[in-house]
Amino acid sequence: MSNDTKAAGIIGTGSYVPETILKNSYFEEKLDTNDEWIVSRTGIKERRKVKPEMATSDIATYAALKAIEDAKLTPMDLDMIIVATVTSDMSFPSTACIIQKNIGAEKAAAFDISAACSGFIYGLSIASQFVKSGSKKNILVIGAETLSKITDYDDRNTCILFGDGAGAAIVSCVEEGFGILSAYLGSDGRGGDLLKLPAGGSRMPASRETIANSQHFIKMDGSEVFKFAIKIMGEAAEKALSLCGMEKEDIDYLIPHQANIRIIESATKRLKISKDKVFVNVDKYGNMSAASIAVALDEAKRTNKLNKGDVVVLVGFGGGLTWGSAVMKWT
Repeated sequence: MSNDTKAAGIIGTGSYVPETILKNSYFEEKLDTNDEWIVSRTGIKERRKVKPEMATSDIATYAALKAIEDAKLTPMDLDMIIVATVTSDMSFPSTACIIQKNIGAEKAAAFDISAACSGFIYGLSIASQFVKSGSKKNILVIGAETLSKITDYDDRNTCILFGDGAGAAIVSCVEEGFGILSAYLGSDGRGGDLLKLPAGGSRMPASRETIANSQHFIKMDGSEVFKFAIKIMGEAAEKALSLCGMEKEDIDYLIPHQANIRIIESATKRLKISKDKVFVNVDKYGNMSAASIAVALDEAKRTNKLNKGDVVVLVGFGGGLTWGSAVMKWT
């Protein structure tokens, strides 16, 4: 590492999930499905849902304040806020600006990014570059979603999968040799139609027709997304490891995107790591998109799964299609 480049890593984390729990029994009463079918195919037993009056910025603010406290900082110490979400409060202003106001981070630049379930890793990668260059010192990265707002609860193929939540991390300078060692980001727009929210943007503005046709809800080709995910999760992790001169045997802990237990098990098998080195909470929360890895990281930290010096790999995939992986030496 050159003398003018700093090491960037995570110095604090926080998360928040809503109190309302939707168990699989909720869907048994509404749809042609059952608990055994859902668990066997996804690993999901329950997921969280915000109250109708709550927005993404609300739950993200809770997670942000916890991360700031964990890092022993104040909101005024923040230089930047990056929010990864596909369920922003509104088209503009950014959800990041709303959170900035909520927490009183008056000195921070603020903006949103949209990379679906890969968003938190994208955000960490962006933040680490600012910190490594020395242009910013403390950056708040948030992954937050209220997917219940855009989930069609009459669509059995999607409604069982998604939940709400928010996770946050503070990226700052850490001792040399630790922190975020590498990040690998990728995308393939040719697969954009496989997972999307068709209406509400400039291509298809809201209208009576779009509402009547349920085009403001998530649309997904589940089988094709599954095949993509099975392939890319292991590949992305291996690529990030190679960028910092490591092998899959060096992994001490894997925190994957929590989309489907079968996808997580496939990545675990490809990377040849034991299950006790993989963090899984998909059974409790389902797929929280950009919040998924962020919440899992905070829970892994709070339950003492991570030790100083551990090589921790984050890996995820999402709509776009996008994917990303990051390798960290935990501080």
